[in-house]
Amino acid sequence: MAELHFFTGTMDSGKSTLALQTNHNHAARGRVGRIFTTHDRAGAAVLSSRLGLTHDALEVDADFDFWKYVVDTLTRGGRIDYLICDEAQFYAPEQIDQLAKVVDELQIDVFAFGILTDFRTALFPGSARLVELADRMNVLQVEALCWCGKRATHNARTENGAMVVEGEVIVVGDVDQADEPPADVAYEVLCRQHHRRRLTAARAKAVSLAPEPLPFG
Repeated sequence: MAELHFFTGTMDSGKSTLALQTNHNHAARGRVGRIFTTHDRAGAAVLSSRLGLTHDALEVDADFDFWKYVVDTLTRGGRIDYLICDEAQFYAPEQIDQLAKVVDELQIDVFAFGILTDFRTALFPGSARLVELADRMNVLQVEALCWCGKRATHNARTENGAMVVEGEVIVVGDVDQADEPPADVAYEVLCRQHHRRRLTAARAKAVSLAPEPLPFG
């Protein structure tokens, strides 16, 4: 029986790498699939991993209809055994419903990969619907780490190095690199404690290097 799988984790936990590996494993067994993504950091119609792996993909915009696409493909004589859906947190809830219908009515496996919560710690609508509908939900075992060494559970957005908790939900950026200047918009994975305190790696370093206050009196 086909199933709707949802693989989730913070940024930097290997979701896109697993999506590419899942596609490779199924294709190696002669299965025919389609890869979908949206708002990938590498650009439109590309599924990319931070390890440097990439694969052509179909871009999912706000008007994309998974059910219509699959039915039209099958009607024209095409073959689809499974779907790989990366960046699924950005899909509309209606699109997640379409994926569930593809699984139930057409017996086609769907493997969705995405982040649970945004930089404000609120559930993405697409991810929330996946939690509600998925046959299997898998939390990735590769743990991203906060700068303090604890398991990272939250995604923080930084603007010019400063953490922000307000703004547009969808702004494309990548994980900041410690050896590079802060980007205009970037992301950093933090533990809950340091997300609550808005204590990014850069801010923690600045605080540790600040001179001790002079004793007075």
